Amino acid sequence: MKKIAIFFVLAVMTASIFAGCGQKSDSGTVSTDGSTSMEKVIGALGEAFEQEYDSVTFTYNPTGSGTGIQAVSEGRCDIGLSSRNLKDEEKEQGLSETVLAYDGIAVIVNPENDVSDLSVEDIAKIYKGEITNWKDVGGKDGEIVPIGREAGSGTRDGFESITKTEDACKYHQELTSTGDVITTVGGNPNAIGYASLASVSDSVKAVSVNGVTPSEETVKDGSYVVQRPFVLVTKEDKKLSGTAQKFFDYVTSSDASDIISKAGVVPAK
Repeated sequence: MKKIAIFFVLAVMTASIFAGCGQKSDSGTVSTDGSTSMEKVIGALGEAFEQEYDSVTFTYNPTGSGTGIQAVSEGRCDIGLSSRNLKDEEKEQGLSETVLAYDGIAVIVNPENDVSDLSVEDIAKIYKGEITNWKDVGGKDGEIVPIGREAGSGTRDGFESITKTEDACKYHQELTSTGDVITTVGGNPNAIGYASLASVSDSVKAVSVNGVTPSEETVKDGSYVVQRPFVLVTKEDKKLSGTAQKFFDYVTSSDASDIISKAGVVPAK
């Protein structure tokens, strides 16, 4: 009987030692919902968080900023993700914002397009339908096809605010994700669109704006003017679960800065 008791104690001690040598022990879930532009950075942070804690589950639902804000407001997720600042009426509903990072909004064209630089004024006129042919901005003769995001998109809100084209854009197509915009522009030599700089691929070309190439450096120093925040949205009157709070603290700490930078955006800290 004594031998059995001693064996049990040793087994528990051994298990504890091995557990201590691995990842931090925790359990639970954290759910996020919102901006499709934040997919790359939030995915990287979620993966790193799951590696840090051995029994947690991280989920991300890419629905768009407006839907993510609504989801956290209605208690359908722990943290909402928005690629724009909260509006006054959203703050009045008890929502709080924390800036995670800053992202450039790349103005993209097809790689076959000769145009490599546009002014903010040119971009505004293109989207308002005042410039309709690429030859008028230094390109080849061809009708410009403006592509944008759907109403409620944080990327659209940021783009239209910066270019001062709110309620004035004449879109050929309004798409529901960053990926769809990139795919559409990449497949049409006359298309122009806008997308998160972190998501831009070789299938499209990001033009410089006012002579400044979009990059992490130019976003950080403010010289690239078409940029917006990536925001974590929470409810002021609802305390986060233990796991969700750990995730929030982790992604907003300086320890996450390298992960955020590698995802192609500029850490707020």
